[in-house]
Amino acid sequence: MSIGNSPEDERPFEGVPQEEARPSIGHTLKQARLAAGLTVDDVSAATRVRIVIVHAIEADDFAPCGGDVYARGHIRTLAKAVHLDPDPLLEQYDADHGGRPAPTPAAPMFEAERIRPERRGPNWTAAMVAAIVAVVGFVAFTAFKGGTDGGGSEQQVAEGGAPEQSTSPSPSAATRKPADPKPDPTESAIAAAPRDKVTVQVAAVDRPSWISAKDHNGRLLFDGLLKEGDSKTFQDSSKVNLVLGDAGAIELHVNGKKIEDDFQPGAVERLTYTKGDPQVG
Repeated sequence: MSIGNSPEDERPFEGVPQEEARPSIGHTLKQARLAAGLTVDDVSAATRVRIVIVHAIEADDFAPCGGDVYARGHIRTLAKAVHLDPDPLLEQYDADHGGRPAPTPAAPMFEAERIRPERRGPNWTAAMVAAIVAVVGFVAFTAFKGGTDGGGSEQQVAEGGAPEQSTSPSPSAATRKPADPKPDPTESAIAAAPRDKVTVQVAAVDRPSWISAKDHNGRLLFDGLLKEGDSKTFQDSSKVNLVLGDAGAIELHVNGKKIEDDFQPGAVERLTYTKGDPQVG
């Protein structure tokens, strides 16, 4: 009779999981931060993500982010800061929250035109028509004046007097009018940005976005939510630092010129502009 272990004793214990459960997003980010020897303050300073949001995400509380688009952007930013690949974490977030959010539909054409009326240039056609009308009027006036004065006009010229023509506008003066047109009153103020400063205009075109702006000394100029259709203008003597919570929702003008970067919806961008910008890219 054997007194050793029976085959039943060698069966695996019931109730013991064969694979450990996948760690949560917040736990993964926190462990990576600790492994990198970083504090929450270090991560917040490096990413411009507020400390309270970093704490909330590490606790798997994404409500303070303000929505799925912002949550995904913060996860991507924090993952890069602690040297993690953000794609698996984003896939895990999408799986836990009903899939990736649908892209925001583009604004109607008439809405885009309503938002951007100030970028139209001067109406050169109208200015040229006005100049031509002025020249034609001057020629007609001169011909009429010559016909009514007859020989008397020749006597005035001989005596050195031609008061009628001296008070009339010359063709050259009329044609010079469109060369220096007055600025359109609807022209955006940023188009007249001084060259000795850096001027940055931020506009939320079709949806709101959180933004932060600092001057060259690190002084906070603005930190908050820019509502849809609103804009902010920042100016400094040498440099403006920006953080865009949803760069795809933002339209930028730097020193009077539009920035054509292809920002993605939900992407967090950290940008710096100086007096020499916009540069290539």
